[in-house]
Amino acid sequence: MVLLLILDSYFARDQLLFQCHSVLRAVISCLFFGVSYVGSLYIWRTGLPRDDPATIRRRSLSAVVVSLLAPILLLTQAHQSEDGKGSSLLQYLGIRQTGLLTSLCLPLLLTMILFLGPLYMMILSDIRQYFPISISLKKWWSNSRVVATSVRNYIVGPITEEIVFRSCMLPLLVPCVGNTSAIFICPFFFGVAHVHHVIENVRLGVKKPQMIWLDTIFQFFYTTVFGTFSAFIFLRTGHLIASIITHMFCNIMGFPAFDDISRYSRTQQLTIWTMFVVGLLLFFALLFPITNPELYGNQVYLWS
Repeated sequence: MVLLLILDSYFARDQLLFQCHSVLRAVISCLFFGVSYVGSLYIWRTGLPRDDPATIRRRSLSAVVVSLLAPILLLTQAHQSEDGKGSSLLQYLGIRQTGLLTSLCLPLLLTMILFLGPLYMMILSDIRQYFPISISLKKWWSNSRVVATSVRNYIVGPITEEIVFRSCMLPLLVPCVGNTSAIFICPFFFGVAHVHHVIENVRLGVKKPQMIWLDTIFQFFYTTVFGTFSAFIFLRTGHLIASIITHMFCNIMGFPAFDDISRYSRTQQLTIWTMFVVGLLLFFALLFPITNPELYGNQVYLWS
């Protein structure tokens, strides 16, 4: 990321534009990015489960390679701007210096407000059950499976997925359908990309097929909703790092543990539900003010 920021001054000389040849072409290109990302995970011939450290290392390597190649393929669909009103490739990818500090803080703050209820539950409970690393760093580090899974879920996954499914897809979709439609179309590729988990679950027989499909449908819905929020953050801020940070935080928090609320006293339950509601209301109230493009110097994806 730092290297790309340094190179930004060089690439900024090339003013590029992404034009809409057809919506179908843009969708096919996005589909190709998604299929390439998921397909790269299965090039390794192994019977090991997805959470085995060896599998995680190989698939992480594949994801990194695809996320490095995707911007190059994206560049092939760009046109040189004749009037100098375009942007550099890195700027389209959301990699730029202007508004960087703001993009590191405000989108994360907005996401934490949304998770106000779960965060309050963490305060009431033993925080170690949410962050096992706090129990013993040495013990955590010695567990190769936990380390590998954490790196995949909280580092490699968020970074590579945001590059492929946000910064490489949205430049193609926005010229064809506009910002608003793009934030609802783009997440479907992200949601579908997670359906491949059903293949391994069926193969391993960890659950009944009906339960596997129910889990998959729920995951598709949850990842699609998150993808919409992430695409919104990317287009409003014009910063890839904003989407990555919020993605990391959401992966750490996971889906709210509504089932755990019944374990608390009635007074605490009332407070928890209040925090959920307050967090949701504040989130929607602050959604547009906190993501105001002017705060991030966003001149790439003009919001109208």
